[in-house]
Amino acid sequence: MDESYRAPAHHGDRIRASLALQIIAAVTGIPAERMNTRARLQGKECKARWMAMYLAHVTYGWPVERVSLAFGLNRATAAKACRWGEDERDEPLVDTLMDRLERFVREVLEVPASELEA
Repeated sequence: MDESYRAPAHHGDRIRASLALQIIAAVTGIPAERMNTRARLQGKECKARWMAMYLAHVTYGWPVERVSLAFGLNRATAAKACRWGEDERDEPLVDTLMDRLERFVREVLEVPASELEA
C-alpha cells in the first residue's frame, strides 16, 4: 500500500486484505501491487481489486466499512465492489470460482499459527 494517510485498520485486517489481493493476483495475473493503490483503476485492474474486496467481504464476514478500512479505500468503493461481486455471482463460472477461492482462504486461515524462531 502507498505511504499516504489511511484510516486506521487492525494490522491483522491488512494482512487478510493482502492475502485476498495476492490470491486474486494469482488467479487473474494482475499484480497485487497494481491493485493495491489508492489510484482510480480501470478495466481488468479495477475488477480484480473489486474481486479481492468482495472475497474479503464474503470470506471473512466483514461489513463494507471494515473492507474499506482494510483495503485503505473509501466506503463507497468497497460497497460498489461488494455489489459488483454479488451481481457477478449470477454467472456460473464466477460463482464456482468464488466458491473455490472462499474455501481456499478458509483452509489457509485454519492452519494453526506458527511462531518463527529468530
